[in-house]
Amino acid sequence: MHCCVVRAAQYTCTLLGYTVHKAGSGEQVRLTISQLEGHMSLTRKLLRLGNSVEALEAAKRSIHLKDSVLRLCLTLSHLNRAMYFACDNLLWASKTGLLFRLDQHKWSQRSFRYYLFTLILNLVRDMYEVRLLMESETRCRATKAEEPHTAPSVVSQLQLMLSVLHHNPPLLLDLIKNSCDLFIPLDRLGLYSTGPGFVGACGLTSSILSILTIVDPWLKLKP
Repeated sequence: MHCCVVRAAQYTCTLLGYTVHKAGSGEQVRLTISQLEGHMSLTRKLLRLGNSVEALEAAKRSIHLKDSVLRLCLTLSHLNRAMYFACDNLLWASKTGLLFRLDQHKWSQRSFRYYLFTLILNLVRDMYEVRLLMESETRCRATKAEEPHTAPSVVSQLQLMLSVLHHNPPLLLDLIKNSCDLFIPLDRLGLYSTGPGFVGACGLTSSILSILTIVDPWLKLKP
């Protein structure tokens, strides 16, 4: 919970800094917000020390899942998260002076690459879950209507997907959260630049959704 709250505060600073910059406010105000954002980032890194071990333990659990697609996506996702946290820990040690001569830019880029791979795998998992639910709902409707199966139109497929997501809040929240987070490493790696304002809004949105899943565990997608 604490890490999510600090993350929300960090991206609030990012968004606020962009807003202040666009408004043409004083340099001192922007510098203060930038320093506060840096402190929030360093605090997050401190709170995530040891998360690599948790990610590896999660990978050990997911490797026993029966569904092969979920097993592959979740296991690889957790392994990438472990590497992402490991890079993050090294960056924290470097920024606090515990580790010298570390190329922070290089390791930061490496960290964001692992983060990007994690999010891509999470989105693949989300869409796989959506497809399974859509297929199940289609079979259920066909059985009730006692009609032969026909190829659905694009509009009907979209309506079905929206219906499935509407009736599965954990999946909907996870899909939105991962989609928002995706823009962060894309921007940081220079693959798709969106700017600090958009990155701040996406980071804040995903942080709030993460807090919701902690407050109400039912909203967290399982496994």
